[in-house]
Amino acid sequence: MITVEITRDSVQRIVQFQVKGHSGSAPRGKDIICAGVSALTQSALLGLSQYLNRTIRWQAADGLLSMELCNLPDDQTSAVLETMLLGLKEIVKLEPDYVRIVEYRR
Repeated sequence: MITVEITRDSVQRIVQFQVKGHSGSAPRGKDIICAGVSALTQSALLGLSQYLNRTIRWQAADGLLSMELCNLPDDQTSAVLETMLLGLKEIVKLEPDYVRIVEYRR
């Protein structure tokens, strides 16, 4: 199962996310659930760092992607991260046995 952990600040803006695991819904390279989650989360990371030029800390390994904003979130970073979360929630609606989202507050 893929677990997406979302961390929000005191005013409910996303400041960090971590994605762990594999869905196991299909063989490696053919798993569209993993591909969808990866596309959404990696696009958010790239949008923040390369398009918005925000400073972030991130880590990627097999079955892991984590990202943390180094500065306070703003409207643009929130738009990117909330859009990512909307997409992830749609995947959960379609495939709840393979992906779960947990939200935390700092």
